[in-house]
Parts: sequence; C-alpha cells; structure tokens
Amino acid sequence: MTDARRPARTLGIATPHATATAVATDVAERGGSAVDAAVAAAVALTVVYPHNTSVGGDLIALVRTPDGELTCVNGSGAAARATSLQEVAARSGGAMPTVGVDTVTVPGVVGGLAAVHGLGGRLPWAQLWAPAVELARDGAPVSPGLARAIAGHAAAIGADDGMRGVFAPDGDLLTEGAALRQPALARTLAEIAADGAGTVYDGPVGRALVAGLSRLGSRLTVEDLRGYAPETVAPLSREHRGHTVWTSPLNTQGYQLLQVLGALEHLPADVDVAGADAGVLAALWSQANRDRARLLADPRWGAVDVGEVLAEERLAAAAEAALASRASSAPTAFVSPRGDTVAVVAADSDGSAACLIQSVFHPFGSGVLEAATGVLLHNRGAYFSLDPASANCLAPGKRPGHTLMPVVVTRHDRLAWVLGTMGGKAQPQIHAQVLRALLDGATPAEAVGGSRWVVGGLGAADPEDLVLVEADVAAPVRASVGARGYALQEYPPHSDMLGHAQVVQGDAGGGFTAASDPRSDGRAAVVTVPA
Repeated sequence: MTDARRPARTLGIATPHATATAVATDVAERGGSAVDAAVAAAVALTVVYPHNTSVGGDLIALVRTPDGELTCVNGSGAAARATSLQEVAARSGGAMPTVGVDTVTVPGVVGGLAAVHGLGGRLPWAQLWAPAVELARDGAPVSPGLARAIAGHAAAIGADDGMRGVFAPDGDLLTEGAALRQPALARTLAEIAADGAGTVYDGPVGRALVAGLSRLGSRLTVEDLRGYAPETVAPLSREHRGHTVWTSPLNTQGYQLLQVLGALEHLPADVDVAGADAGVLAALWSQANRDRARLLADPRWGAVDVGEVLAEERLAAAAEAALASRASSAPTAFVSPRGDTVAVVAADSDGSAACLIQSVFHPFGSGVLEAATGVLLHNRGAYFSLDPASANCLAPGKRPGHTLMPVVVTRHDRLAWVLGTMGGKAQPQIHAQVLRALLDGATPAEAVGGSRWVVGGLGAADPEDLVLVEADVAAPVRASVGARGYALQEYPPHSDMLGHAQVVQGDAGGGFTAASDPRSDGRAAVVTVPA
C-alpha cells in the first residue's frame, strides 16, 4: 500500500537502446534508484548493443549522491603484467595493433558497475542483472545500429570463431530484426548476478576467460584479474556561465572539455564561434587535440599533469592563438571514424544521479569473443603508443589513455544536466556542442538532435586536419572552418558517425526532461513512482 503522506519520486533516464531504457524504467518502478536504473540499463546494453559495449570492456562513471557529493568511478583496466613492448612491436611491425589479443587489457566494466552500485544502489545486485540474463538467453531483436555494424564488419566476424558463432550462427550474418541469442553469455551473466563481480576477477568466470584468451596468445593471467580494482576519485570541475561542469580526470580526456570551455571565456564578446567565427572554435579543438597527444595517459606512470593546460594564463593564450591560427595542412587520407561506446544517464528527484560511459573502444572491440564465456573483449590497449618517449607508452600494469568521459552539470548545488555521449576522441567536442546548446536555452531534444561537426575525426588514426560535418550544418560554419585550412568530410544529418548523446535535465521542482539522440536506437523516459 502506498503511503499518501509521502511524495512520489520522479526519475529520468536516457540510453542509446530502447530495450535498455525499458529495463531501467522497470527497475525504477520496482523502487530502484537512479543508480539502480543506470546499472541495469548498462548491463542490458552489453547484451543488445555488443558492437558498442560488453562485460569485457571498460567503464568510467560519475555518481551524485542526494547530498550533492560527486564521485568518479574509474573502471578502466591495465595491460597484463607479462606484457612486453618489444614482443608486441615485433609481432605488429613496430606499430601498436588495433585488434587481436595484444590489445586486450583487464576488462573493468563489471568491477566498475559494482563500485557504482555501492554508491547509491537500493535493489539487490542480482535483480539488476536478471533482465540482461533473460535477453541473452531468450534473444533480442537486432537493432538497426547493430545490423549496420554487423554488415560493416563481416570480415572481422568471420575471422573469429566466437564472433561467428554469435553474429552468424547459421553461416549467414544476422540482419535487422533477427534474434540475437547468446546462451554462453547468459550463463556468464547469471553467474555474475549470483556471485558478484568477484567471479570475474577471482573466480570461475575469470579463470575460464583467461584460459580461452591464453590459447589465442594473450598475456593476461588470473593474477592480473585478481589484482584489479576500480578507482573512486574526485572529479574535475570548472565554473562556466553560472554552472559547474564536472567530469573525469586522467587517465581520461575529460579535462579537454574544461580546457576549451575555459578558452572560450577568454575570447572577445563579438566572436561568434557558433556561426561566422566557427573556425576559431576549430582551432581551439586542434590545440586541445595536440595537448591530448602529450598528456592523455595513466597519471600513476609519470609526470602528466593537466594543470598546465587548465591554468587561466594558458587558456587566455590559447584563445589569442586561435583567433589567427590555421590548420597545418590538408589531410592526405581519410580513415573511417572509429569509437564505439554507450552512455547511460539517469537522475532521481532525491538529488542523486548517475552517468555511466562504457565501451569496447572500436566496433566489436578486439574482434575476439571468448566462446566459453560468451564475452566479447575490448581493444582499449590499442590506444597505447609503442614510442618509449610517449607518456602513453605501453607498459606492464599500465592503463591506456581513455576517451570515456561522463559529465554532470550543477547550478547552485542543484542538478542541472546529466550528459553522456559516444564518439571516441571527439567526445569532448560533442559534449561542448550539446552543453552550449542547453546553456543557450535549447531543450534536451533540440540539443542532442542539433547538427554536429567535429575536428580530427573520432578515431586515433583520423587526420587532425579533417572535420567531420553533417550536411545540415549552417553554411557560415562550414565557410569559417574551411577558410582555416581544414578539409570537410560530409555525412547525412543525424549520422551515427558523429556520435550519439543522451541528456537528462533537472528542474527546480525536482522534475526532469530527458532526450536520447536520434543518431542512436535509444529512448528517453521520465517515470513517477511511489516514494
């Protein structure tokens, strides 16, 4: 019986897949918190969106408790302790490979989800995993986005026994609407539900995973899994236009958002970076991308400090330089954008919120699906450099630089927005476009659905002088960016090549508005449940 004296509770949620959103709303209606809803949706996504996320991937999250405290959960994993830079270089011709077992680092998703759940979960862990177990066991329809990914990566699927068994079970690639059944993964998820994250890092699932990977030449061991633990750290933040923008610190690229927002504050008031002066903004992102090449690394492994690029005098100098700079040269080749990630955003009228960003990095990650466990492994290690002079150089037990970056925005200690996006190295740029639209008065739907352009592509190998642009980007923006020497690569409006974002917006009365990017297969929902 509902106690009429207690007010109803409202929860907003947005994810890139309608099924995951439905799972989250059901959890909320059963009394779950924003954290519970986000965790359940994130787990469901590992089943229905496997080209983007997996329990064999990584996670970075921000969690806000009802008292307003924000915590960053860094669920990124490290390279195997038996890793040898020289061996990897010899096998790959001197360049870090982009797929295969050498790119597989310790998967941090499950440990990260456990840490997130511990910061505000109300429902039992097993209850949050149960929907994903059913989806994997009984099958889920292949969504349009997954169907495009399967068709576009047929060669990778055909090259791996585990991938082929899941995505081409009868010899033919699954197409949109076909049933995606993953019985081995269902058993693994059921074991995680029953026994907790420990079964991955110090139990049967982890041992089976390592055994399968070892047969393929992986250096990961059960000791590597046993030695893993997610970090809980303080987020980075900056005041911007009357709001506080919170994001994740190194080894993630969250600082880039704060860097460019700060530089924008030093531009003259008559500079229109949303229109005729968009080339100035492009130049700021080019500078930030160059800084990322120096700084994006595991801070536990050297003197990398983003304080230098966030200092006000450096931000002012960057703004001044951007007013006159040009792209260095036209790109000689275009590399198709890479970067596959999911964002789950949720907020509760009790003041809590969660932003979960998880990924397998490239589409279908490493291209290795361990058949006994049904777990698809990420290729986060592909972001390492083999250059000993690089701060992001491959080393045993080291985490790679990470593109995942959750964002929460507050105003006078009140939750304003929870923002998440996919988009590889362009995530800071997508966040900036969505956030600036929101600050200018756009609704969440308008902000995530607006035309989009990004400097330097999405993938690590994309040319830095390339700008990906949707066909409906305004002519003055195109002209200004092109005049700076950038080459424009055009995509249709609402192309998923430009990433997809999710937003939950809070209001002063405790209500929410939520929106899911039309570039994804997602859905947003706001539910009201008994307190």
